Amino acid sequence: MHLNVVQVSKSFGTKSAVDRVNFAVEGAKFIGIIGRSGAGKSTFLRMMNRLTDATDGRIEVDGVDVLSLTGKAKRDWQSQCAMVFQQFNLVPRMDVASNVLHGLLGRRSTLTSLLNLWSSADITRALEILDRLGIQEQAAKRAEALSGGQQQRVAIARALMQDPKIILADEPIASLDPMNAQIVMDTLKRINIEDGRMVIANLHTLDTARRYCDRVIGMRDGRVVFDGTADQLTQDVARDIYGADQSFSESATSTEISSLASGQKYADALLGD
Repeated sequence: MHLNVVQVSKSFGTKSAVDRVNFAVEGAKFIGIIGRSGAGKSTFLRMMNRLTDATDGRIEVDGVDVLSLTGKAKRDWQSQCAMVFQQFNLVPRMDVASNVLHGLLGRRSTLTSLLNLWSSADITRALEILDRLGIQEQAAKRAEALSGGQQQRVAIARALMQDPKIILADEPIASLDPMNAQIVMDTLKRINIEDGRMVIANLHTLDTARRYCDRVIGMRDGRVVFDGTADQLTQDVARDIYGADQSFSESATSTEISSLASGQKYADALLGD
C-alpha cells in the first residue's frame, strides 16, 4: 500500500485548521500523529475518511485520490478506511455483537440494516473478532455496561468488520486509564502487524508514540513540524511540536502510571481540553 498526502489543507473561514500537509507512507506502517489540542490532527483524519471535505490538496492511496471520490466510490473508500473515535461512538443500549455488526452498514441495504438482518456468517465473524480481542464473553451485554477500555475494543472490532485497508484512530486512548490505554494500543499494534493493515493514530502522549509507532508526525497550528522515527522524537523535538519552552516536562504527556501525578497540572495547562 502506498499513501501519498500532497498539499492538503482545510480552512474554516479565514482560519487554517490544516495547512499544506505533505507526507508519504509505503507499506502497512503504524503512524502516530502528535501535537497539542487544535493542531489539526483530528481534522486531517476526518478529511482522509471523507467525513470532512478538504479545501485543497490530494490524498492518494495506491494512486487514487480519495478526496475526489463521490457517490458509491466515496462510500466504498469509507468502508476501506475505518474510523475509531475517542468517545467510541457505540449505540449504548444495543448489545455488543450488534454494535460490531454495524461495521457492515455501509455494505448492506437500508431495509436489511433497519431490520438487523445479519447472516450466520456475519454473526460468526463478529464473534470471532470479539474473541480475538478478548471480549467475546461480552457479546450479549449492552455496550453501556462495559468499561471504557472494553467499549473501545468493541469499536475496534466494529472497524475490523469492515475489513479495512487502513484504520484511523482519533485519540483512541484519551478517555482511558493507563492500564486500558495499554490494552487498546497493544490491540491496534497487533492488528497492524498480524493483519498488515496501516494504522494512523492521533496521540497526545510521547511515550505511546515511541512505544508503538514506526513513524511519528508532529503537527502544530495545522502544519507538519516533525516527520521521523520514534527514536528521533527527542525532548527538544517535543518542545518544538508542542510550542513549549524549557520548562516543558515530558511527564505532562505520559500515560505511564508513575508519571501521571507529576505531569497532570502541566498537562492541563499545556494540552487544554
